[in-house]
Amino acid sequence: MGFVIKRVYDPAVAADGYRVLVDRLWPRGVSKARAALDEWAKEVAPSPELRSEWHHHRERFDEFAARYRAELDEAERDAHGAPSALLKLGTAHDRVTLLFGAHDERVNHAVVLLDWLAEHGAAVER
Repeated sequence: MGFVIKRVYDPAVAADGYRVLVDRLWPRGVSKARAALDEWAKEVAPSPELRSEWHHHRERFDEFAARYRAELDEAERDAHGAPSALLKLGTAHDRVTLLFGAHDERVNHAVVLLDWLAEHGAAVER
């Protein structure tokens, strides 16, 4: 199994396994009960500065992705950093569903995070 991504607005199902919100801000209109989270890992989300610069424009996605990967790499250097903790969840659970609030399912930070996890040895499902 491994890591998968899913919009937090989609219904929670048992097959999601361990559910982790990877947004820095709580998604609008979603109650804690509806989110059915096991964990909120806002530390692995893009920095507030990077998030505000990007503004979800497709034409800047490649630049955003490169800068976000650099943030993840920098945080990974700390053995107790958030990316390391997320990688460990992949070994502790059969499936880890990374939840995000973006409307576009293909152009968002969770896609970049999933790729980053795969590059660091995590099993991912696409």
